[in-house]
Amino acid sequence: MTTSPHPLVVQARRLAAEVLAPQAERVDQEGVPAESIEAIKRSGLLGVSAPVAYGGSGAPGAVARETAEILAGACCATWFVQTQHHTPVLTLAKSELPARERLLAKLATGELLSGVAYAHLRRYPEVPVRAVPKRGGWSFHGTVPWYTGWGLNDVMLLAGVTDADEVLFAFAEARQQSGLKASVPMRLAALTAARTVSLHLDGLWVPDDAVALHTPYESWAAGDRPKPTNASPAVFGVAESALSLLDQGDPTTKALRHRLDKVRRQAYALADHPAPHEHMEERLAMKTKAFDLMRSATTAAIVAGGGRSLDVENRAQRLAREAMFLLVQGQTPEVRRAHLRSLSAAY
Repeated sequence: MTTSPHPLVVQARRLAAEVLAPQAERVDQEGVPAESIEAIKRSGLLGVSAPVAYGGSGAPGAVARETAEILAGACCATWFVQTQHHTPVLTLAKSELPARERLLAKLATGELLSGVAYAHLRRYPEVPVRAVPKRGGWSFHGTVPWYTGWGLNDVMLLAGVTDADEVLFAFAEARQQSGLKASVPMRLAALTAARTVSLHLDGLWVPDDAVALHTPYESWAAGDRPKPTNASPAVFGVAESALSLLDQGDPTTKALRHRLDKVRRQAYALADHPAPHEHMEERLAMKTKAFDLMRSATTAAIVAGGGRSLDVENRAQRLAREAMFLLVQGQTPEVRRAHLRSLSAAY
């Protein structure tokens, strides 16, 4: 017997085949278009992990991972814009503050797309963004070094640190406004298409009912630390796309696919473990093995393509640059050290 794929997996495959993959090389050069974002909003994929009571699907983690693999393998830039949305959804789903009732249904159904501006919290005790209480709300000051999806997102989940060493997450409109100014879009070696900017905050004010989380820094950090140690589904998605460009009967292709499938199973089993703080070394080992296989797969696609691979609009070349981006996406000092150790041990 076979099990029918989850409806959202079917939707992701359709979206990838009909919308994302056919224009991925053009998007890489010109930027993620609003039309692709609208298609994702209509697909239901933005609510994959959202509670059913708020219009989401409440799908298992395996479904969320599979849809992420599919989207990333089709167009990594578009995947990267929409993947930001899932953290705000999960944050609101766990929140007991008024922002949950104001925004969760709109995010779960795709009425609104959210970005995130919180990675700078991982630089603590350095505080790039400070949150200060002000007349029934909060005022944000500082610089968000990286913000993806500018001009595509409707709202953002912005984080700052208070004078009491608490983290404060609050929603704001993702547009230039009083107290918020965006840089020009960054030109990057990969994923320039995702429209990444830095944000200068000079007193951006948000009301109390926009706050989604307010907790001591250490409480937040304890829950955040395990997350970057797990292998990203996007790594497997890009690797799969690279392998699809190779001769499927070639022994090299078969060997790489066998190894990729094995590492994926092991990595996802660890991601599903009920104690996220356990098996940290194993998680990091699987993450670095996934990186190695992605690099091997994209290198093989480049080699197989020969001189054509040097064309900036060549698919293998795009995938290789996307793989380079994924090596540092969500990177923490712990992940960096583990990855560098694995590279040194290989020689």
